[in-house]
Order: sequence, then structure tokens, then C-alpha cells
Amino acid sequence: MKVLFVCSGNNKEFNIIPFIKEQGESLKSEGIDVDYYPVKGKGLMGYIKAGIRLRKHLKQKNYNLIHAHFTYSGWTALIGAAGKMPVVLSLMGTDANGEYKGKNKIVLSSRVSSFLTWLIQPFVKAIISKSNNIEGSVYQKNKSFIIPNGVNMQKFQPLLLQQNGYTFQTNGKKKALFLGSKTKTGKNFPLAEAAVQQLENVELVCPYPVNHSDVPKYLNEADVLLFPSFMEGSPNVIKEAMACNCPIVSTDVGDVKWVFGETKGCYISSFDPKDFATKIKMAIDSPPINGRTNGRQRIIELGLDQETVAKRIKAVYQMALD
Repeated sequence: MKVLFVCSGNNKEFNIIPFIKEQGESLKSEGIDVDYYPVKGKGLMGYIKAGIRLRKHLKQKNYNLIHAHFTYSGWTALIGAAGKMPVVLSLMGTDANGEYKGKNKIVLSSRVSSFLTWLIQPFVKAIISKSNNIEGSVYQKNKSFIIPNGVNMQKFQPLLLQQNGYTFQTNGKKKALFLGSKTKTGKNFPLAEAAVQQLENVELVCPYPVNHSDVPKYLNEADVLLFPSFMEGSPNVIKEAMACNCPIVSTDVGDVKWVFGETKGCYISSFDPKDFATKIKMAIDSPPINGRTNGRQRIIELGLDQETVAKRIKAVYQMALD
């Protein structure tokens, strides 16, 4: 089976967003040959023009199926395919639910994406949502599948930092890690900042932007990961942190509570800084295994490793082709 991934190519740091590239590479173990078509051009018109360019590309290449990531890429894929091959669409979160700027506050302009997500559903063969709250925007349930992104368990694992060439700089303070953008409203950095300010001997570490290959190092060095977002689908960094056995404090967004389960050292907080600070202290103090959690076992139990997820995606492809 030969599949073309259509996705945004507008990220300044990556030609292909890492978790999309890793998903494509994981499918190769299932005998699926994956190519990538990064869309260059922003806004709806940029994606429409990309669809016209894609049509030319498809005349030169033979694919069984197109897998589009994000609704705008889905429209590019449909224009390019022109009804000649099936399109599978992965909804990423903001395309389905809008972009959040506060608790229950949506950026008005992002509702265009939500409308286009509603409009595109009759024209694609299958829709993959990363979590239940994203799937809530899918009304064509007969073609709907909930499949979170899988974790590369070889890349994200507990490390002995000194043996892997990492120098762990410490000043005697516990390290609370925030891996998101401090300026992106939806990531809610002010909550993490306000919570840490209430704690003694806790330092807030904000290394963004981070090379994806360095993320395992940060997750292993951190005493706790902070995830104060207003809205998410199935956040990759939560699963990656659990695969590294890193303690976590998160707001109740997306599928985080389900992923946590009863894992000790992983806590759900409200949007109140005092509550968030309390949970940070609990996360730092409570993990039973040398300051770490047993989150990796939870990821394995849920079948969120890349290999298991790849098999589920392959099954969706086969359904779409049939």
C-alpha cells in the first residue's frame, strides 16, 4: 500500500511536524510506503492553490490513498485527488473545536475551521480524531475513529542522564518544566508562572522552542511537567512525559485524565493558581520510584505505543479502500 501524507509545511522549525513524520515512519513497519506532501501557503486560499499543485503531483505518482492531517489539508487533498482516490482525514483539535484564548473562550476567526470541518465530512472516506472531545465535532459517525497519536517508546524512555552524555545542571531547586510557547494564549503560561511563584525551591524552566530530539532529555531532567492549557485534543507531550516516567500536573483538557488513569505522580488541576501549585508540590513529593512515576506502564497498557497505533491506522486505511 502506498499512502501520501498531506500536511502543513508552514512551520518555521520543521518541514514536516515531528509527530506527523513519526506516525508516517511507524506505518512502514506495517508494510505501508509513505510519502509526504507539505503544503506551502497559509490561509484557506493557500491550501486551495496547493490542491491544484497537488493534482499535478498525483499525475506523476501512484498512490492508493491520501491521509490528510488537519481540515485545511483535507481540502487540499480532496482538490488534488479529484475523486480518483480515497482521502482519510485526521482532525488535530483546533480545526474541529476552534482555537481557545481562555477558559471556554474561542477565537472568533477560528470558527471558520470548525465550519470547514463540518462541511468536509461527506467527502472523505474516514475521519480519525485524536480524542473524544475532538470526535464530538464529527457527525458522520459511521466513518469516525478515535485514535490518539502513538509514542515512540524507544525515543521516549527513562534515561540515566549521566550515562547518555547529558549534563544535569542543578542549583538545588526542583525543576518544573513548561515546554509550550509562553506567548501562545491557549497554552496558558501565566497559570504555570503564577503557580510556581507560590512555591519555594521550585524553578520554572521554559526552553521553548526545543528541538524535538532534545525533548526526552528535558523530560528526564524535569522533576515535574506543567501543562496548563485551556484546550487540547490528545497532547503528545503528555504521553511522551509518561513514557519517560516524568511526574505531570495538567488541567483537565482533551484525553489527559483518561491517559493518566490512576498513575501516582500525575495530577489534574483546576485553573486556579493555588490549586495548580498544590498539585505541583504533590507531584514532586509523591512519586514512589526515585522521584519518578510508573507512567510508561500506563502507556503500554493503553496501547499508545507507535506500533499498536500504526496497526489501528492501517485498519482504517483498509476500510477506506474497501
